[in-house]
Amino acid sequence: MKEKYICVHGHFYQPPRENPWLNKVEIQDSAYPYHDWNHRINAECYIRNSSSRILNSEGKIEDIMNNYAAMSFNIGPTLLAWMQHEAPETYEGILQADKDSMKRFSGHGSALAQAYNHLIMPLANKRDKETQVIWGIEDFKSRFDRDPEGMWLGETAANTETLEILAKHGIKFTILSPYQAKRMRKIGEKEWEDATDAKVDPRKPYICNLPSGNKITLFFYDGPASQAVAFEGLLNDGERFANRLQGQFVEEDEVQLVHIATDGESYGHHHKLGEMALSYCLDYIEKNEEAELTIYGEFLEKFPPEYEAEIIENTSWSCYHGVERWRSDCGCNTGGRPDWNQKWRAPLRDTFDWVREELIELYEKEMKPYTSTPWEVRDKYIQVILDRSEKNVQSFLKQRFGGNLKEEEKVKLLKLLEMQYHTMLMYTSCGWFFDEVSGIESMQDIFYAKRAVQLAEEISGENYEDTFVEYLDKVPSNMPEFKSARVAYDKYVKPMALDMIRIGAHYAVSSLFEDFPDEVSLYNFSAITKEQHFYEAGKQKLVVGRTEFRSDITWEKVDISYAVLHMGDHHLFGGVRPYMGAEALEELHNNVAEFFQKGNVYEIFNMMDNYFGNHNYSFWHLFRDEQQSIMELVMETNLKGAEGAIQQVYENSYPLLQTFKEIHMKVPNRLRLPAELALNTKLGNVLREDDFNLNNFKSLIHSAKQISINLDVVTLSFLSDKRLNSLMRQLKENPSDIDLMNCINEFIELLHESTLEPETWEAQNIVFRMREEELDSATRVGVSKDSKREDWKESFLRLTRNLNLTEV
Repeated sequence: MKEKYICVHGHFYQPPRENPWLNKVEIQDSAYPYHDWNHRINAECYIRNSSSRILNSEGKIEDIMNNYAAMSFNIGPTLLAWMQHEAPETYEGILQADKDSMKRFSGHGSALAQAYNHLIMPLANKRDKETQVIWGIEDFKSRFDRDPEGMWLGETAANTETLEILAKHGIKFTILSPYQAKRMRKIGEKEWEDATDAKVDPRKPYICNLPSGNKITLFFYDGPASQAVAFEGLLNDGERFANRLQGQFVEEDEVQLVHIATDGESYGHHHKLGEMALSYCLDYIEKNEEAELTIYGEFLEKFPPEYEAEIIENTSWSCYHGVERWRSDCGCNTGGRPDWNQKWRAPLRDTFDWVREELIELYEKEMKPYTSTPWEVRDKYIQVILDRSEKNVQSFLKQRFGGNLKEEEKVKLLKLLEMQYHTMLMYTSCGWFFDEVSGIESMQDIFYAKRAVQLAEEISGENYEDTFVEYLDKVPSNMPEFKSARVAYDKYVKPMALDMIRIGAHYAVSSLFEDFPDEVSLYNFSAITKEQHFYEAGKQKLVVGRTEFRSDITWEKVDISYAVLHMGDHHLFGGVRPYMGAEALEELHNNVAEFFQKGNVYEIFNMMDNYFGNHNYSFWHLFRDEQQSIMELVMETNLKGAEGAIQQVYENSYPLLQTFKEIHMKVPNRLRLPAELALNTKLGNVLREDDFNLNNFKSLIHSAKQISINLDVVTLSFLSDKRLNSLMRQLKENPSDIDLMNCINEFIELLHESTLEPETWEAQNIVFRMREEELDSATRVGVSKDSKREDWKESFLRLTRNLNLTEV
């Protein structure tokens, strides 16, 4: 029996970024060329760890492995929910990894649960702790189809009450920092040893005996080795990484577990290609046989704790002062702005605590006629969060409140539960972690608080907003332009807050540019068009109609009337209000239609003012993604005109640009910049075209090289990768297509010769699998063992070389 075991744990987590009204992550410009940061980090880290490369001594890909199946990991429930809908390939790879790991690790899965939305557990009230654990467990079971053995605590923040709740709900173990240990001793001995300042031996598991009589096992990770992954470049070399872990064993004749806990984003996002270092490390350890890879559940079953430990109350892995980083100006920050302080942290928590306490009172009061166990109902609400289908929600309501509810009562109950859901989300830890309250993480938490307050006002008819913003006014900002969180709230949060009429306004404006069916889903709303009239004259468009909306979350309904005029470009003017009645809508329609046909825009404005009053909307009331897509659409004519003019300048100056290169003279900016814009635009257009023309691409790349044009590497690399992936998927469906394979080879070779740097990650995966499935089987590729078969094989080997795979 081996006495040395190694476990690498990755904590994969991003805070929830969804717009609280839409349940959708909107476009984030800072994540370019990706839609948002979740998509970017997925591409750089999450999906890469599901198919990570192992290179041979020549730097060629000799194997691809799913890291998740060979390590211990947890992924935040809110992140998994995003993956399920937005990154299904990653999601399925993670679920499969847990199944594969159970075969590898004696029936124990690699995945651990996580307290639901990463709040700081010691700072939560007991009820919220309970819900966080229950929601984390239920979310885990719904995805991995088994009970979790362990649970990750946000920031590893713990106290005795938190551990009690974990143990109460069947959690066998959790992972903590060595600095969270207070004292330790061998089971059965009387004397305790001091374990503070990381004097605990991390190579052993420890039982923690709790006041209730329950127990939970604690694994204190190896601090120095974990730090080395994050900050000492250990992921620059997979073999060095493996040797560092193997070097943590001591020369003792007993079972030892060397284990580290790190941010999962270290493996590919924070450290580029870090996932490959992890793969090499795990593969190296397994082949070297000096130690055995394991995970916590398997190790615990094989080697029950022989020692016990107690923790220091209210501690975490990322705050030297315990949990002060999430409630005070303790000095912990991300650095870079020594002139800033974090005095905003305490009043921000005070603000949210006020919201929570006010809404507890409202929740209990409004729930009382329907149930004697309102908090148990909240615990069970995870069933709805996981499945918003009408059938499931109806079943939940019937089970919890009986079958005699009126429709307005169902709406009220769902609003109460959604109010509690957002009250939980507003405590997500990232809101305090960084240095400035006006940052996106803190603002995101304030978004959730605003949604909870809005629901409270809709339920009760009372005003919570005024006191809420008074609290925000006491939250200081380091930014002179903000002064307080209230100013940032007015700028970023309040304009984004939606109600059912605003949803209707978005639909009405969008209907000018998109032909919606009579019944359509719009984010988390359903729309049924009852009446609609559309007119167009040159650049101008007019729509008048009536549509009924229903929230898929709260089941609230609103019937609206609307009229929207588009005068060209981004100039929009519209009115939206609750349904005005058939007679009034017909009168409005007839009048504005007549004025539109006469070209009398000002009379249309007057008519809308008469019918809609102050309920006017414009382009600025669209959601972010639609703003971008409609702006691109309405500006298309202008852009094409500009592109044409720039293209003409480029064509006229091309010979001159060649001459500048030949005589080694610097090209003036007024000549170089239009040429760069023209060529980059043309290359982008070619890569986006449905029918990709390789010869056009080749000619443009050649022209760029001829006159030394600087390519837009970020955008064109991204588009090249998308085009390559599209071609590779076609080849995957029809692997016998030698012409397509030759086209792909030439495309990749052109990219290699240029300055573009496409990822080629998906293409490598496809070829790797094709090599296993197709290369040795003539029948599978649909060609016989003749010259065509040899041509196919030669082209495929060329493809493996172009994508840096071994030619086995």
